[in-house]
Amino acid sequence: MTTVNLVQLQKNLNEVTYPLSKQDLLRYAEEKGIDEGVLRALKQLPLRQYETLADVTKALSESE
Repeated sequence: MTTVNLVQLQKNLNEVTYPLSKQDLLRYAEEKGIDEGVLRALKQLPLRQYETLADVTKALSESE
């Protein structure tokens, strides 16, 4: 798993409206052209609903 800088993650996902699914999160990331490292990490997330940025961050840290 790619290690993601949490500041970079927050910067890239600051306009996301939660809750959203992994697919919606990836769609948002691709549309916004976010950092490639962040996008790679998001693609590794479990397929489920994410309630907050903290929820996404926790899932990323558990996937490492």
